[in-house]
Amino acid sequence: MGRAFEYRRAAKEKRWDKMSKIFPKLGKAITLAAKEGGIDPASNAKLRTAIQNAKAENMPKDNIEAAISRAVQKDTALFSEMNYEGKGPHGVLVFVECATDNPTRTVANVKSYFNKAGGGIVPTGSLEFMFQRKSVFELEKPAELDLEELEFNLIDAGVEELELRDEQLFIYGDYTSFGTIAKALEEMELAVQKSSLKRFPTSPVEFNEEQLIEIEKMLDKIEDDDDIQQVFTNIA
Repeated sequence: MGRAFEYRRAAKEKRWDKMSKIFPKLGKAITLAAKEGGIDPASNAKLRTAIQNAKAENMPKDNIEAAISRAVQKDTALFSEMNYEGKGPHGVLVFVECATDNPTRTVANVKSYFNKAGGGIVPTGSLEFMFQRKSVFELEKPAELDLEELEFNLIDAGVEELELRDEQLFIYGDYTSFGTIAKALEEMELAVQKSSLKRFPTSPVEFNEEQLIEIEKMLDKIEDDDDIQQVFTNIA
């Protein structure tokens, strides 16, 4: 697929391999989910998903339990979720999802990351139509798998596409169908490793290796920030 693609993949794997950054983000997601829907995973699907994703990254049980406990503490009362949109080097479009207890700090940091890279944030909603939001579920490939039959059985739940990549099965659906898809997979006793809501570019853009290096420098800065939960771009 070319050196540019390999660079992009290697850089992304390197960033998300930083456990010291991943665990706080996962913990914050657990805390927010528990604060929003209660601390019992059995009755809080969002919390179950957050815990599931944390376990997939080998987050220790003690960390998970501590994150749930923080949901009932006063210092989590001001946590809020917000999004920022911007343009970076070479016109790359970037959608940033945050969870913060200090919006003033977060927006100042996000602005600085874009500005120092020669870009800038744009008004909220400017890039919304440039990305399509999807539910994404990642499973280990079942031993006996009939993709067509599985897809047929999941259509009513809102599944739009199944993709087999190496030994992993990826299931995609509209973001509004997240809950119904998750429930259907549970009923079929298919063990989900990770699940999330992601944004995919409607018009992906190819960048050359030199351009990707500049773009990655900015993305590294953004994703290293503890207030940043997810970052999406229009990179092909």
